[in-house]
Formats: sequence, structure tokens, C-alpha cells
Amino acid sequence: MSAPAVSVDAIGFAPSTCGRLVVKVGSSLLVDADGQVRRDWLAGLVADLGARARQGQQLVVVSSGAIALGARRLKLPKGGRASLEDAQAAAATGQIALSSVWAELLHDQGLIAAQMLVTLDDLEDRRRYLNVSATLDRLLRLGVVPVINENDSVATEEIRFGDNDRLAARVASAANADGVVLFSDVDGLYTANPNTNPDAELIPLVPIIDEKIESMADAGSASGMGSGGMVSKIEAARIATSAGAHLAIADGRVVHPLARLAEGGRGTLFVAQKGAAARKAWLRGGLTAKGAIHIDSGAAQALREGRSLLSAGATRVEGRFARGDLIVVVGPDGKHIARGLAEYGHVDASRIVGRRSEEVGAILGYAPRSALVHRSHMALL
Repeated sequence: MSAPAVSVDAIGFAPSTCGRLVVKVGSSLLVDADGQVRRDWLAGLVADLGARARQGQQLVVVSSGAIALGARRLKLPKGGRASLEDAQAAAATGQIALSSVWAELLHDQGLIAAQMLVTLDDLEDRRRYLNVSATLDRLLRLGVVPVINENDSVATEEIRFGDNDRLAARVASAANADGVVLFSDVDGLYTANPNTNPDAELIPLVPIIDEKIESMADAGSASGMGSGGMVSKIEAARIATSAGAHLAIADGRVVHPLARLAEGGRGTLFVAQKGAAARKAWLRGGLTAKGAIHIDSGAAQALREGRSLLSAGATRVEGRFARGDLIVVVGPDGKHIARGLAEYGHVDASRIVGRRSEEVGAILGYAPRSALVHRSHMALL
């Protein structure tokens, strides 16, 4: 028995209710097995985008495909992923071809394209994140369609998103978007892997992401061409929904996929949570951290009540970080419960772990700050 369809427009993706929409396109949709752009399919999607733009919706595209295209042109083995150097070379070669196709097809719809290549650090560093946000806002207000990809020509395994699902979610936060659609070679989240379990059922609506939802994820990429599996899509949904944007996972293999989805096509919709302040959304959506502070159960409860993290509730410090660096707060069960900006570097933080506030000044030899992590610079996960 098939799952009922969910009309994303009925829930809030229509141009009249979703002023800004981020559309992510996976590699397997854009590039065929021979390494060529699937122009007819892409023209159909761009026609959908053109129709949306004429209705007043502002659009951002997050496009994969540069490595796959470049590998074909350079005749590299394993789709350009045999080594980091091959992937970087393929990305540099393929990106110019990819952006050219997008610009041409968007022009046919009367739209101007802009290219933005970003790295993980561009969206994890607060100042650079704000610069990205400002550029996106200006482009969108000018009626331009930004086409964004990770800058794989300079990214390394240690400093990269690794998939465009999470990139799309972070871009949505930076663009203050109302919705995100992830088009790929799967049509949504299932109760189990549908490739191995014939009884798996599509889940059309996810009001909240909990451990049960996370347990349904499969890390594999169906096509073998892309880098994102269902795990990355659920993490993207967590980032987007916590920033106040709906996120849909939908099958992009159909003709005119955006129009089909709006008409009630198959997919999974993750419902936006109450929008957080911009700074809190940035903190919550971060993917990297310089270190961690572990805390006891009393401190964990205090954080849930909206209080700052005091030294008395900390049990140990992990990693090397400076004041102002992004860190995670880890509860007594080992789970991450918050992300925030450190008020102390790791050396001084280690010295005052477990100490009462009135002892801190004497231990450090200078006037102490009010907390290890202040509530104004912290977001619960």
C-alpha cells in the first residue's frame, strides 16, 4: 500500500507563503552514467524555477555535479574520486561547465544566474557566514538566482561539508529561506531501506526529528555517484527545521520535479520548528567544533531551564580552543545537548572545572567571567 502524497504547497512551499526557497539537485540527477549533463531533465526543472520566479518566489539553487562532469572531461578513474587530488582537479574543471549550463538555461527563462562557491569555513566562521548571508540577500532582492556549490577544488577531507544536503540547509539558514527541497534519486524517508526490505513504507510527514526517525536512515547513496545518503538528509532536515524552514526530500527522477511535488508528488516533508533567532540558528546548525565541555546532570537541567553553563557543573574539558571558539556541551550520557561560544580558552577552563564561582577568581588570578558558556551565546540541540 503506497503512502499518501503530501502537497508541499499546501503546507507552505507555495510562492505566496514561501518567499525564499532553496532547491538542491544531486549529482545523479544532473549527470548521466557517461558523465554528460542531462539537459532535457534540467531544462524541465529550470522551467519550474522560472514559473516560480514569475510568481514572485526568490530562489537559490544548490547544485552538485562538478566532480562528475570534470572527471569525464579529464578521463579520471572512479568518477574523479580515486584521490583527493583527482577530486579537486575534477571539481575545478567541471565547475565551469556546470555553471555555464545553469546560466544558459536560467537565461532562457529570463533569469540571471550568479555563482557562489563556498567552503565549510565560510559558513562555520560567524563573520564569513554573515558575509555570505549579506551577498545572498542582495542577489535575491535583485531577482538573481544564486547557484551554489561547495568549493571542492580547495576543500579537504578535514574541512568540507562532504555532501550538498547539509550545505543546502546551512545556505537556507544564511538566506533566511522558508523552505528547502532536496531532489535526489530517492523519493523520501522510509521505515527501512526500500532496496533491501520490500515491506518498507514511505513516511510522508515528519513533525519532529527524534531517535526513531534517525534510526530509519541509511548512509548509502543509491546511485553511487553522489556523496549524501539518508543520514545526511536527516541531518540537513534538523539544521533547516531548527532555523525555521520546512525541508522536503523528493524524487527528482521525474519530469518537472518541482511542479510534480507541488501537485502532490511523493516525498517526505520535515516540518519547520519555531524559528530561532539568527545567531541561535547559526550556533545550532554548526557542523564543526574546536572542543567540548562535559557537564553533570544538574548543569544539564540548568541549561534546559535557560541558564548559562557555570564552572561548578562542568566535569572535564576536551580539545584545544580559545575564548570565542565554537564548542559543544556534552551531557552525562555522552550526548551533545548544546553548542556555544567558549568564554574561556581550554587551559583556563580546565583549571576551573567543578569549582564554585566564588573560587574562580583566586584560581585564575584575574576577575572571572560569569560563565564557561553564557546563555546568550549558546543554543540547545
